[in-house]
Amino acid sequence: MHGGQAQEQRMLFDPWLTGPAFARGWWLLHEPPADALERLCKADLIYISHMHSDHLSYPTLQTLSERHPDVPIYVGDTSRPVFWYLDRSGVKLTNINVVPFGVWQNVDQHLRFMILMDGVHPEMDTCIIVEYKGHKILNTVDCTQPNGGQLPHNVDLMMSDFAGGASGFPMTFSGGKYTEKWKEDFIKNERKKLLNYKAQLVKSLQPKIYCPFAGYFVEAHPSDRYIKETNVKNHAEDLNALITKQDPNITTWTPKPGAVLDLGLALRDPSDRNSITDPPPGIQIYKNSWNFDLYLNELNAAIHEEIFRHEDWIQFYYTWAGFKNYDLVVRVIETDDDFNPLPDGYDYFVDFLDLSFPRERPGSGRPYEEIKNRIGVMRHVVKNGLLWDNLYIGFQNRLSRDPDMYHHRFWNHFQTELPLIGPDWDLFLQQVTERGIHKKTEAPNTTGNGCTLS
Repeated sequence: MHGGQAQEQRMLFDPWLTGPAFARGWWLLHEPPADALERLCKADLIYISHMHSDHLSYPTLQTLSERHPDVPIYVGDTSRPVFWYLDRSGVKLTNINVVPFGVWQNVDQHLRFMILMDGVHPEMDTCIIVEYKGHKILNTVDCTQPNGGQLPHNVDLMMSDFAGGASGFPMTFSGGKYTEKWKEDFIKNERKKLLNYKAQLVKSLQPKIYCPFAGYFVEAHPSDRYIKETNVKNHAEDLNALITKQDPNITTWTPKPGAVLDLGLALRDPSDRNSITDPPPGIQIYKNSWNFDLYLNELNAAIHEEIFRHEDWIQFYYTWAGFKNYDLVVRVIETDDDFNPLPDGYDYFVDFLDLSFPRERPGSGRPYEEIKNRIGVMRHVVKNGLLWDNLYIGFQNRLSRDPDMYHHRFWNHFQTELPLIGPDWDLFLQQVTERGIHKKTEAPNTTGNGCTLS
């Protein structure tokens, strides 16, 4: 959670204070201050940049909705609504404001803000400019090309992402070139490129103060130890050091729990040490426990849903998803936490050329992708009609491709373009009851290995 106070106006950006993001793949790196939830519930307005769950945290918003459901929340008018899942989430928020891009929103006579779209992902990502008494804060969040590259220079404070590692590629891939050495070299090179790009962007825009804002997550669950060790990320301190080296006139600040930047003091006198307050002595900076069981039990509850006792859920789900007329065969395998196929899990093929479900892989060199998904997350995603970012960005699957090529249309559809209204599983159960379709007699054994259902 990041925010600021302009006199009596308290504005927060993207509050993530509890629970995981991307199903169970991302966890908070830092321990939020003890009063963080209290401060959240006293906010005057909240900006949420986009629908990814490290920015739109439903566990956090659940607490907010119980105590301050009518707090004004502002989001950009993206083609896929930021709060598309709100009605099904159980979170009750009553004052969500969708605003057009590039239009100032006046909060009071001194405070206003403008939400801007991303030039690369306009359907989803946004960023924001906040102005208070003529002083500007630019937060580019996760945008790849914020506002198409048209950004203000000499703002008082600039904030951006910095870490990298927000993708399953290449850690979750196997076969062909994807050796551990190849992955290590690729990741190292990509992180270096990101660090240099961010430093150059900051130098070109000449903010008075720069703050690395988005990227403080860790793959904390023990089952994701491989990802944690492989998915090396940039450190905020390294980016700030690079910026200082390239332009010593730009002040940098690395935020930590309990630390405070007094922008007013900093702008009046950059050398004033009182403008930055370090975390209080003894405060816990890094988290050491995450209450894994609570959130994993919620996810794994989907394993035993009645719909998955009927094999026809596969056709019903992919018909609902609405992706076809694309030359790709996908094999989906339900697995345990270690990506071992489950004896009673589903193992099926989907041919997206005609949306058929063959019993074996079609021949003739068709493009092919094999996806092993942790059963609890996959069934949670299927049941709720969620986007596959939970699987892919959350490191909850393992992938191999033949040939090794990226199928943009397929992944773009399942990551951003699934229907806004979830599958009608009541209708599905009614249909299978009427047809008397055979049920599987047992729920999957999530600790097993070996054979698959054909």
